[in-house]
Amino acid sequence: MGRVAAPLTGLRLDLPYAEAGRRVVDVRSRELFSHVDGVLDANEPERVHQMRVATRRLRASLEVFADAFPAKAHRAVLAEVKALAAALGERRDCDVQLEILDELRASASRSERDAIDELLAELRHEQRAANRHLKKALAHAEREDLETRLRRLSR
Repeated sequence: MGRVAAPLTGLRLDLPYAEAGRRVVDVRSRELFSHVDGVLDANEPERVHQMRVATRRLRASLEVFADAFPAKAHRAVLAEVKALAAALGERRDCDVQLEILDELRASASRSERDAIDELLAELRHEQRAANRHLKKALAHAEREDLETRLRRLSR
């Protein structure tokens, strides 16, 4: 999976601010939801990373172009994007710590490995809890039809 942002085609200097905002939010929201499949797989931490980065891009776009959208609808979707980003961040933090400890374990002494193994077990427990939280956040986004609401906002 690439780390390159989805291209923002069709933007021009003469494009009205609101139209530019709608186009950017449309691209960024599609980018976000393109990363949903497999994001709960703890063995594929890159999927969480990609989706988290996509939420950050979308959040920034929503904030930069806030005046281009109806205030009430904008506030609601921005709050949901932030909540989803928080759940992704919680899971990503565990993934990063696990990766670092796995690497550290490879060069550790036997006694250090025992201590690292205890930390790894605790972090895997935290990762499972973070994954449950992320699953709930994704279910909430689906229940609230965040994807469609973002699409409507960007029309």
